[in-house]
Amino acid sequence: MALNLFKRVETRKGLFAVEKITLIYNLLTSFLILFLFQEMDHPGQMLVDRILIAAMTFMLMHLYRLSPCKFTAFIRIAIQMALLSYWYPDTFEFNRVFPNLDHIFATAEQWLFGGQPAVWFHQNYPQLWISELFNMGYFFYYPMILFVTVWYFLFRFDLFEKVSFVIVTAFFIYYFIYIFVPVAGPQFYFPVIGEENLQAGIFPTIGDYFNHHQELLPGPEVSKGFFYSLVESSQQVGERPTAAFPSSHVGMSTILMIMAWRGSKRLFLFLLPFYLLLCGATVYIQAHYVIDAIVGFVSAIGLYIVVTWIFKRWFAKPMFRPDFNL
Repeated sequence: MALNLFKRVETRKGLFAVEKITLIYNLLTSFLILFLFQEMDHPGQMLVDRILIAAMTFMLMHLYRLSPCKFTAFIRIAIQMALLSYWYPDTFEFNRVFPNLDHIFATAEQWLFGGQPAVWFHQNYPQLWISELFNMGYFFYYPMILFVTVWYFLFRFDLFEKVSFVIVTAFFIYYFIYIFVPVAGPQFYFPVIGEENLQAGIFPTIGDYFNHHQELLPGPEVSKGFFYSLVESSQQVGERPTAAFPSSHVGMSTILMIMAWRGSKRLFLFLLPFYLLLCGATVYIQAHYVIDAIVGFVSAIGLYIVVTWIFKRWFAKPMFRPDFNL
């Protein structure tokens, strides 16, 4: 396998599909920055970041041509996927200027369920082993992305570009929704409105509160174990009051499970317990309302179909010329 990974091959010129869609997202959000320039916190730096990302993309394309092989193709795509960790909190820089909508979702949740399932779930199951299982599932989100993409890279390289394109494009579609639908989720909203309002089923509007406050306030006391601390520390570093509706954790993990099923039933069965725990954890740790999780699941199926069609219609090209057996 090592020889195949680094064997020099003749390759097509130009950008990969995942790089093209990243540049499109880059351009569209750059226009949005210019439109909202006066209202944003640091629009100049955001534009500079986008120029640097675009420059890096073209630089990697040219460096790749010096040594085209599976490994350098993987590096190009892996870097674009790694940039999702930049694009995610970036959505907050846009939606912070719009009025928060959590009161609508909390009210809908109250009407549908007669209360807040995000509160009931952890209150009824505070045991350490349950808390640890759900937090482990939630933390497994990024390893799940890694496992699926690396499996396709190693065993179905002919589909690797398609898989990476579907993952990144689906993320970008969710990110566009987060920009224009500013919902922070229970873990941010409930501490702001206070326990008294929460118990009374009163969900006041908070306007642009999160435009000036992005800290994650202390949540409910639960049994604190290793995975709880791992999730909490990662959220303190990278989480923002954004991206609650719909749940991309549920949506993207569902897309990954579809890919796993189509690629390897063994991979699917290995990931299944973590997937189920992850979906439950989104509500258990109060990252999402139940509505977010339901819409995340339903939207994933539609996104997979649509984005796969987009790839086949406009972006599908062989990564290497078919004359070369890799």
